[in-house]
Amino acid sequence: MPARAVTLFRVAAFAEALSWAGLLVGMLFKYALGGSEIGVQVFGPIHGVVFIGYMAAALYAWTTLGWRQWVGVTALAAGIPPFTSVAFEWWARRRGLLDPSRPDGVDGSALPV
Repeated sequence: MPARAVTLFRVAAFAEALSWAGLLVGMLFKYALGGSEIGVQVFGPIHGVVFIGYMAAALYAWTTLGWRQWVGVTALAAGIPPFTSVAFEWWARRRGLLDPSRPDGVDGSALPV
């Protein structure tokens, strides 16, 4: 089950960043280039659904992997600014927080901060 949480979180973090990219490109065309609203109309709802999925995946990873409270809150907050979900995933992976086979680092207590 922890491996599923890790995979789900990593996929959700990447998808959230991709949906941000699509939405930002759509906003560029709509507002800066004075073009069509179709990009925002398409990627807005997609990003909304993917954002909720990322939040659910972060909560699932938090509870399944036993992250400390500050790590879980940071994972949730990382879904708000563009592309930060991928930065958090990279950071958590490098710290061993996304390694389901490491029981000593599951809560981050044995890991350097």
